[in-house]
Amino acid sequence: MNSNIPLMTGFEPLAKRYKGLIVDLFGVLHNGVAALPGAVEAARRYRAGGGKLLILSNAPRRNCAVRESCAAMGIDGSVYDELLSSGEETWRHLKERPDSWYVNLGNRCFHMGPDQDPGMRAGLDLSFVEAPEEADFVLHTGAHMPEDSLERFAAVTQRCAALNLPMICANPDLEVLRGSTREICAGAVAAYYETLGGEVRYHGKPHPDIYERALGLLGLAPGDPILCIGDTLRTDVAGAQVAGLDSLWILSGIHAQALDLTPDKTPSPTALSDFCASQGLYPTYAQDWLRW
Repeated sequence: MNSNIPLMTGFEPLAKRYKGLIVDLFGVLHNGVAALPGAVEAARRYRAGGGKLLILSNAPRRNCAVRESCAAMGIDGSVYDELLSSGEETWRHLKERPDSWYVNLGNRCFHMGPDQDPGMRAGLDLSFVEAPEEADFVLHTGAHMPEDSLERFAAVTQRCAALNLPMICANPDLEVLRGSTREICAGAVAAYYETLGGEVRYHGKPHPDIYERALGLLGLAPGDPILCIGDTLRTDVAGAQVAGLDSLWILSGIHAQALDLTPDKTPSPTALSDFCASQGLYPTYAQDWLRW
């Protein structure tokens, strides 16, 4: 634990120290609406220097869908070597049933999620039902509309809990910042489900399984230095700690308002340390915006 967090003014000094990067999407490479040019350029320059970069996202969609949305923002194959989403990990577990929990899950699924997630259903040997009372388990992939709130999900979540249905959460994030608007994520509903006594299986950051998969995709030698870059302490920084990796905390994402960050004002080292102490999580480094 390092309470004295080095505040970087540029990424270039760190680029020389690490052979691989695991980089978040929301709040780092884009803001949910458009790519962040300085961050995209930093990623390209890092790869041009020989480093390997994997995008690791808690997006509750398949890899192919995330790649398409990235490409539409200009985040193409020149920016990264590999991409892995929590949605892909979720789908893979439903497809392969790799452990006893999944083997015993059943195949009648009540899907709580938006209409934009049809890819999460494709290719699975599941029967998707219309009501919790017909289901063996719940697959939760997120909110339906940007204005959705936890209260909107309360009644159906309570029905699922009363039936003791196990829930699979395809996005452990509590919220996401899309432009300047905060939207709830599947993790917020899953956390509420747990308060009702419900059982939840999470896929994505900060849980260790997805880091094992990410490290395998990077394909670096054991012991090669790898840096995780993200904007959220409870997922990106906590996940790096779970995986035994260094982390770079980007301040301009989900925590920017709490830190009172503006283009003309960067939090002091004391303010950063105090905020991290309040969360019980400490990154290896911090930077206001990812830029070279």
